[in-house]
Amino acid sequence: MRSASSELLLDTKQQQLRKKKLLELAAAKKQKRGVPRTLREKVWFYSTLSFAMIAVGSGSALLFLVPLYVDPAVSTLLADFVPEPVQCTTVRREQLAGLYNCTWSSCREGCTSDVYNCSHIYVAYRTSADGVSGAGGGGGGIQVASGRGGDVIVPEAVLLVNIKGCGYPPAVACSNFTKAYGVPGATFPCHYSRQNHTLAVVGYDKRQQYADIVHYFAVPFAVCVVTSIVLCVMHCDCQQAAAAAAGQQALPETSRSSAGHSHTEGYSDHSISTRVERLDEAIMEASRALQGEPSGL
Repeated sequence: MRSASSELLLDTKQQQLRKKKLLELAAAKKQKRGVPRTLREKVWFYSTLSFAMIAVGSGSALLFLVPLYVDPAVSTLLADFVPEPVQCTTVRREQLAGLYNCTWSSCREGCTSDVYNCSHIYVAYRTSADGVSGAGGGGGGIQVASGRGGDVIVPEAVLLVNIKGCGYPPAVACSNFTKAYGVPGATFPCHYSRQNHTLAVVGYDKRQQYADIVHYFAVPFAVCVVTSIVLCVMHCDCQQAAAAAAGQQALPETSRSSAGHSHTEGYSDHSISTRVERLDEAIMEASRALQGEPSGL
């Protein structure tokens, strides 16, 4: 009976201790939760979060905007298309199938997809002799024919919807493009490249290409760089302040240790000097005793 009662008492004591610990933990959590943030801490937290989200968003946008808009705009400017359109006439159209036969297409929807069905549209256009001879490269072995009034006829050139020959709906609809420009004998204005006269596109706007580079590359890149610099400055200031506080706390400890070290060194020096003095006194007493023995004898 006594053992059973003692076990019950131990169990009740353990339960009381557990309840007490749980209550203490709950009170500590309430105290932590109850501490309100200051206005400065709130502003610091939300500004850091906002700048981080802007930096990540602009950096992610660059990954998608550069291949879709910036790369075609740069390639278009490098091709150096004539600003004034010339008259193009569709010569022939080839409808091909197969991955090896479709290394390029006049228009395809989806720049990253493989092409198994493609259409090759070839056009002829007439231009002035100055426009052909001033190309700075001749267009890769182009064959031209002389026309009336000193004009030059390019008998066959590749027609593309844009410099990459691809796009995404609704901006680019390849079915409409093929119907409008893929019929032999169709005439329409086009822009040929001064760097490669065998290349022609339907529409060209130089200002739009520069605008695409500014809007889709310069602006997101500048935003990403500025927000990253702001975040770096904010957190570098925090780290410097923490390092300064840690240095101020470490200075008293080092001074105490140096003071204690010098104090112990003083004690050790003092103890050594006292020992030496005692030894000198003992030696003097021994010498006096030895000098006094012959006189006593």
